[in-house]
Amino acid sequence: NEGPSNSEYLALVQKRIDTFLVVHPYLKKSEIPSDMVTASGSGLDPNISPEGALIQVKRVAKVRNISEEKVKALVETKINKPSVMGTSTVNVLELNVALDELK
Repeated sequence: NEGPSNSEYLALVQKRIDTFLVVHPYLKKSEIPSDMVTASGSGLDPNISPEGALIQVKRVAKVRNISEEKVKALVETKINKPSVMGTSTVNVLELNVALDELK
């Protein structure tokens, strides 16, 4: 397990932060949700946080030539809230399919 005391892991996270900021130049480092620059144990988790999805609305809207309002509204419909305990998530595959259907 790589954790916050592992220098190689910290360097990898910093590289991800730098890349995220290049693609999202309108953001500050402090605005990046942690799940955007870290990975699940398997690295295959299909879900991201609602904050992670919402912070990408501007870029996705521009790339897909869809209004930011439409993209944000769609993201909000795709937020899965836990039934009892846990955190809210957005399934990236389901969101991308829904975005494809907007056209």
